[in-house]
Amino acid sequence: MLASQNAPALDIVDETFLAVPPGTVAAAFADPRSWARYWPDLVLEVYTDRGDQGLRWTVRGALVGTMEVWLEPVLDGTLLHYFLRATPETALRPRELRREFDRRARAAKTIALGLKQVLEDGRAPGVPPRAEQAG
Repeated sequence: MLASQNAPALDIVDETFLAVPPGTVAAAFADPRSWARYWPDLVLEVYTDRGDQGLRWTVRGALVGTMEVWLEPVLDGTLLHYFLRATPETALRPRELRREFDRRARAAKTIALGLKQVLEDGRAPGVPPRAEQAG
């Protein structure tokens, strides 16, 4: 059986609300140079660019599989959905695989919370962005 027919060893899902429009979040992922900062050990190739709705990539490098950032407009912001379905390039023991899962899940949340801090710039949900407050 081919490896691609097996279920991925890592199936990570994360969601984070950002009080900014989807286009603002999409811009953070638009530049391929940002991918190397977020995922330095992965080689990503876009297979679906959905604009303000996000990106889907094939993944190579330390992991082999797929990854997706789906940007869902919700209320006055964006729900950032993150999906990673991949298998480590080299076989890992069960304990190592659990550690890798935890490491990747924490890294996904760190990326999302970092974007939240930078993009929201202190804006609370329900409060207009700073530029709108001045008018």
